[in-house]
Amino acid sequence: MLLKRSFPKVRWKYWVKPWQQVDWLLFCLPIGISIFGGIMILSTELKQPVTDWWWHWLVAGIGVLIALFLARCRYENLIQWHWITYALTSLSLITVMIAGTSAKGAQRWISVAGFNVQPSEFAKIGVIITLAALLHKRTASTLESVFRVLAITAIPWGLVFLQPDLATSLVFAAIVLGMLYWANANPGWLILMISPVVSAILFSTNWPLSAPIVSLNQEVSFGILGLVWVVAMGILGWRTLPWRRFGLNGISTAALNLLGGELGVFAWNHILKDYQKARLTVFLRPGHDLLGAGYHQHQSRIAIGAGEIWGWGLFKGPMTQLNFVPEQHTDFIFSAVGEEFGFVGCLVVLFAFCLICFRLLRIAQTAKDNFGSLLAIGVLSMIVFELLVNVGMTVGLAPVAGIPLPWMSYGRSAMLTNFISLGIVESVANFRQRQKYY
Repeated sequence: MLLKRSFPKVRWKYWVKPWQQVDWLLFCLPIGISIFGGIMILSTELKQPVTDWWWHWLVAGIGVLIALFLARCRYENLIQWHWITYALTSLSLITVMIAGTSAKGAQRWISVAGFNVQPSEFAKIGVIITLAALLHKRTASTLESVFRVLAITAIPWGLVFLQPDLATSLVFAAIVLGMLYWANANPGWLILMISPVVSAILFSTNWPLSAPIVSLNQEVSFGILGLVWVVAMGILGWRTLPWRRFGLNGISTAALNLLGGELGVFAWNHILKDYQKARLTVFLRPGHDLLGAGYHQHQSRIAIGAGEIWGWGLFKGPMTQLNFVPEQHTDFIFSAVGEEFGFVGCLVVLFAFCLICFRLLRIAQTAKDNFGSLLAIGVLSMIVFELLVNVGMTVGLAPVAGIPLPWMSYGRSAMLTNFISLGIVESVANFRQRQKYY
């Protein structure tokens, strides 16, 4: 009798033990969001003969299995493989440029067994692992370490930017900034890193050779704001950087921002694609070109506003069911939530994402080493940036970019990337200091 009672207990412990420290709330929330995302994709395609919702669930199921496998593998082993990971990441991005498949003006996919794979999505994981391994050995408390990280990131970032995939390159930037901050980089240095980009935006909106994207009064305002920004960055550089003699650090920082402004003008006139210019123009001039470049965002805002407090109900949103919002099953899936479940439904989805971010931060704080902590922060930076940009562009607070909503938007490569990232972070949680197991 005693043997019969003890056997089920031993067997249960045997099967559960490999995952005993896993954060199950963090694991279950993305699964729930993926299931809900499939339902919303079905709603956007209810009257069309497509099976994207079914593929969404299938890939999510594969992702769950991969995440469970990774959660029981020791994440520390990634340290000795980080240069191989970096090499494979860069090689895959080079392969895309040589033999990739083009669609919608960009060459981002590789055809594998009849399926289009997007290496730039998986490159996010490669960058996170590489930077975590580097910053684990040497923190970002010195400028030498910061420049080393930037130099190593520059290769995959540049390859993604040249596809062109501006949105994913911005995700790379968010990952780098988040991980540098967590690795004790001076916050002033991080502001100075992004300051030339801000200068480029401010000065390019006030350049007579470019297409006028703002009104005359706005041009004057942007011009004054640009000059104020340059002065402010000069002061910040003087206060935070070394080489203070004769104020060379402040002067060089101000000059770098002026150069950034000029490069912004050059990029606007010679580098940015027409569709990228149109997206920025529409963002800076709400209501501009509503039947062209501004159509997606305008229709999305109408759909979300039509949902009011409680929404129209599942499969009942007129904008969603009549396909007024283009690409709604991918980048604009949040607009379907807003229309069919209203303000309350949007809050519930955002609350679920906030819980995911909180659990990721908690794992970063309780990891047993810097490598595990940095892995969690890298994934957190990726999820937070994609969430803010995707939701922001559906309501008009960010320019339209090809950034999917994690675990909700349709995209097989993005879905697998998110679950692989989740599995790595769960491994960090699983191999923390062991607690007594009952």
